[in-house]
Amino acid sequence: MTQQNAVFTPPVLPVKIFDTTLRDGEQSPGCSMNLEEKLQIARQLELLGVDIIEAGFAFSSPGDFESVSRVAQLIKDCTVASLSRAVEKDIDASAAALKGAASPRIHTFIATSPIHMKHKLRMTEEQVLERTAYMVAHAKKYVSDIEFSAEDATRSDWDFLGKVVATAIKAGATTINLPDTVGYTTPAEMRALVEAMLPYTEGKAVISLHCHNDLGMAVANSLAGVAGGAGQIECTINGIGERAGNAALEEIVMALDTRRDVFASATRIDKSQIYRTSNLVSKIVGYPIPRNKAIVGKNAFAHESGIHQDGVLKEKTTYEIMTPESVGIPANNMVLGKHSGRHGFKSRLEELGYVLSAEEIDGFFEKFKEISDKKKEITDGDLEAIVASRDVAEATYTLDSYMLMTAKNVQSSCIVRLVKDGAVIEHNAIDDGPVNAAYRAIDAIVGLELTLLHYQIGATSDGRDSLGEVTVRLRHGEREVSGRGLSNDIVESSILAYLNAVNRLV
Repeated sequence: MTQQNAVFTPPVLPVKIFDTTLRDGEQSPGCSMNLEEKLQIARQLELLGVDIIEAGFAFSSPGDFESVSRVAQLIKDCTVASLSRAVEKDIDASAAALKGAASPRIHTFIATSPIHMKHKLRMTEEQVLERTAYMVAHAKKYVSDIEFSAEDATRSDWDFLGKVVATAIKAGATTINLPDTVGYTTPAEMRALVEAMLPYTEGKAVISLHCHNDLGMAVANSLAGVAGGAGQIECTINGIGERAGNAALEEIVMALDTRRDVFASATRIDKSQIYRTSNLVSKIVGYPIPRNKAIVGKNAFAHESGIHQDGVLKEKTTYEIMTPESVGIPANNMVLGKHSGRHGFKSRLEELGYVLSAEEIDGFFEKFKEISDKKKEITDGDLEAIVASRDVAEATYTLDSYMLMTAKNVQSSCIVRLVKDGAVIEHNAIDDGPVNAAYRAIDAIVGLELTLLHYQIGATSDGRDSLGEVTVRLRHGEREVSGRGLSNDIVESSILAYLNAVNRLV
């Protein structure tokens, strides 16, 4: 009689998700956010279930200090972190901004690679070790949760890096971050690095990874680090961030969840909130989600090949390794119309997973009624767009009306009437196409020299009755801002998007 070997199932280890959309994500060109937008994203990240929200770099500007402070006061179910260089005044600013946080973390960093130490810091290895010990200890005076990052860790000498890790932990660091600051490393190298650094932690600190996507390997490197023993991943929604961006949160989370057999790791993320969070960030920063983007792109669950369609119709798992419902992609059921009341509207939003205040419900319901007067049926996609398109910029200028005159083979003329401080200002402009004419009229009214960098229009659902969502990005001098507009009229949604961006500038 033969005895079968028992199948060993490794224990599932928790991996913390450190979201830096509000800090590193905002460093993408054109991705700046105002305070209300940051608070809106922070609330959604809390619903998503991230472990740590990096709210900003408190010392870098009064605006960043305020946003860290406000996020710290608002968020109760996540740790809130502020970034600091290994400099006393930075750490002091972070500590002040984090006052009142339910779970504060100071995140301090110094570069450890030869190229950074020589050319940027102009410090020796001994000086870096001394600075690390002193600054981590200084941060520890304020809070117990200290994260230390060895900037450019993947291009550092491993023996020296090990000394830095041990020094930071001895001074009080509870998390050690090994950033791939320039997106240089490979998955095999990252796993080896984590395994080499683990002994230096002596079990007293969690190893974290912050991978950039310069060579397109940020997600792969992060997952390789988890396989090597990392207990925290730093990432952003939709992978936004410096240069080519960061590891994308949605890809990290779903890879760990779908391939638990490989990674034996899990997060506390509410996966049903992934699509909503992705959509919200996309609309706020004005960066559209590519159709072929993994997990949240429009084509992520689309099947065009006849063979694929046949297989999915017979059994979804033939070609789908996860379902759209699992990441919160709405079914687009048409359930509401112009006669729907406030209660039905509120109930449907709650079914979609939104937790909103009475004030917010009132504001969104007003927009819903305005749109439902012009549109027969309101889909779940439309509701998502109404909530995500909330105008969070202070409305210095509002649209009163516009009138178009256009004909084939001639330039368009647009009269735009804006309201500022109760006064109506009107201008007529001529240009190629109605949208360009409207934008020239707005430029003349506000008196700014603006450059349109990006214009995109999309539909909230299928069919002729869909709402048009317009996203624009404008430049004025050195500043770049994005704006968004929502209407069943393409020209109106274009004007609203442009005004949203203008209001952010003025």
